[in-house]
Amino acid sequence: MSLLELIARADERGLAASGVACLDRCLPPPEAGEDPEPLRPLWACCESGADWAARLGAVHTALEGAAARDATAARIRTQLDAAPRDFAAGPLRAWADACSLLALDIHRESDVPVGDGAPTPEIRLAGAAAGGGPLVTGELRRQAEILEGLAETTGGAGGPTGLRRALDLSTEGRRVLRAVMSRRARGRGRTGGVTLA
Repeated sequence: MSLLELIARADERGLAASGVACLDRCLPPPEAGEDPEPLRPLWACCESGADWAARLGAVHTALEGAAARDATAARIRTQLDAAPRDFAAGPLRAWADACSLLALDIHRESDVPVGDGAPTPEIRLAGAAAGGGPLVTGELRRQAEILEGLAETTGGAGGPTGLRRALDLSTEGRRVLRAVMSRRARGRGRTGGVTLA
């Protein structure tokens, strides 16, 4: 089943967790004194939607410093601001789809070849076969695995287990993306480009 089909069939729990996971994977490393897991409050309410609106507001505020210094964090904060306050499948579906595209775009910008075309519905329908470097391919696979795992644990069958698996997959993906971005930054520093402190 394609990523677009999985999003179309997901319930509000799966859509909320999928959207949060997409944003969580793309967060830049925190600076000293910043929360290393700023989206964790949202993970905690994806199961039932309890306090969803309040926690969205809190997370949006928590990312203010990161967004002021980092363009990717600013994009993630904007996406959080666009999240529906109602924990309902209809509005969450559009938001989860936008989060999927944002995550793919951020991965594409760091992929090899760099910036090779924007993610399209065709890529998300056909997956790796439609093209994209290793980062985009891995992100497509990760998004699908999260949605599939959550679909298998709906209606109390597995309960928080699906969310735990989604969080683990997201954490793994964040490590991969940060490692690639760090290597690329070091490479630019050696060739006279931007040097990170």
